[in-house]
Amino acid sequence: MSEIANRLRDRRQNVWNEAKALTDLASDENRNFSAEEQGKWDVLNEEMDKLDARIKEALDTEQRMKDNDAAFDRLAGKPVQGGRVQDSKEVSELRAFMRGDPGAPKSFEVRREGLVPADFRTLSKLTSGAGGSTVPISFYDQLMAHLIEVSAILQAGATVLNTDSGETLQVPKTTGHSSAALTAEAAQLTASDPVFSQVSLGAFKYGTFIQVSTELVNDSGVDLQGYLAMQAGRALGNALGAALITGTGSTMPLGITASTSLGATGPTGQSGGLGPTSATANSGADFLFDLFYSVIAPYRASRACAWIVKDSTMAVLRKIKDTTGQYIFQPSLVAGTPDTMMGKPIYTDPFMPAVATSAKSIIFGDISQYFVRLAGGVRFERSNEFAWQNDLVSFRAIIRGDGVLVDQTGAVKHFIGAST
Repeated sequence: MSEIANRLRDRRQNVWNEAKALTDLASDENRNFSAEEQGKWDVLNEEMDKLDARIKEALDTEQRMKDNDAAFDRLAGKPVQGGRVQDSKEVSELRAFMRGDPGAPKSFEVRREGLVPADFRTLSKLTSGAGGSTVPISFYDQLMAHLIEVSAILQAGATVLNTDSGETLQVPKTTGHSSAALTAEAAQLTASDPVFSQVSLGAFKYGTFIQVSTELVNDSGVDLQGYLAMQAGRALGNALGAALITGTGSTMPLGITASTSLGATGPTGQSGGLGPTSATANSGADFLFDLFYSVIAPYRASRACAWIVKDSTMAVLRKIKDTTGQYIFQPSLVAGTPDTMMGKPIYTDPFMPAVATSAKSIIFGDISQYFVRLAGGVRFERSNEFAWQNDLVSFRAIIRGDGVLVDQTGAVKHFIGAST
C-alpha cells in the first residue's frame, strides 16, 4: 500500500479516536452532547466519510498505475511481473468491436466461463494482501468487480448463480426446519420433515447507454477495456443493486428488505431510531443486540453474516455504546476490509431505507442465503450512426438478473423503526 494511503489510514484512526473521546466524556458525565460537542461530532463523522473516499481513491489510483505500467510494458515487449497479462487477442477484438472495423460484430456478449455458482467475496482489487494478486483481469471480472463495488448485497457475500440463458428457475425455498425430540428406547421416532416451497428466479433486464469519442476509441494508449468495464459495471450495479435491496418482486427482483423477517422493533417516540447512544439501559445498543441474537447461531457463524445499512444510519451506529461503555462499532485498520459491529462486517448501501418510523433501516444475517441470478453474460451493442454528427460511438450494455432470499426461516432479519 502506498505511503499516501497509509497516512490517510492513520488520519482516519486519529479522527475516530477524537470522536470516541467526545462520546466517552459525555458518557462519563451521564449527559447528552452539548451543541458545541454535537457540531464537532458531525464534523468528525463527515471527515471520516471523506477519508474513506480518499483512501479508496488512493488505492484505486495505485492499482491503475500498476495496470498502466503493465500495459506499457506489453507495448514495449517487456515481460509483465506476476503473470497478470491480458490476452492481446481479446484486447484487439474488443478495440476492433469499439472502432467498428470491417468484419467486426456490432454486438458481443461477455460472460464467465462455465455455468457454476460464483463467489464474488474474494474479488478485492484494493491491495495484493487483500486479494489483488489473485483477481483475474479479464473483461468480465473487471466489469463484475465494478458492479460489486456499488452493491452492498454483492459485497456482503450473496450467492450468485450464473446461467447460460434466461428461462425461469424454480429454486427450493426453506420455510421450516426439521426438529428432533427425546424418544424412549424402542419407541417410534416422530417424523419431522423440513418445509419447502418454491420461488422463481427470472431474468429482469437492466441497461445503460454510454457514448465515447472516436478519438478515445482510436488512441492505442487508452485502456478501453478498463474504461468500458468501469462505466458499464457501475451503472448496471447501481440499477440492479437498488432492486436487490428494495425491489418489490413485481416486474423486478424481490429485494432483501421485503424478504427478511422481524428481528427487533425500535422504541416509540424516537422517529424510527434506536434511542439513546450512551451506555445506559434501554439504549440503542440493546435493540442492536436484540437484532443480533434474533439470528440463530448457525447463521451468525456464516462467513457471509453481515450488517447492511444506509450511510446516514452508519453515522448513528458509530456513537452507540453498550452498557459497559464499549463501542459496538469498530473501525477497520486493514485496507480492503470493512468496518465491524459486534464482530461482524458492516456495509453501507445508498439504497437502504433511512431511519424513519416503520422503516426497515438495518439488515443483519447470513447474506449468502440471498440468491442473485445472472442470466447469460453482459451484452454490449455498438452504433456508429446514432451520434454520427458528434463523432461519437454509442454503446449500450444490458444485463439480466433477479434476486430472492431462499431461506426464510430467519437467516436474515431486520430492525424496524417504531410506528410512532
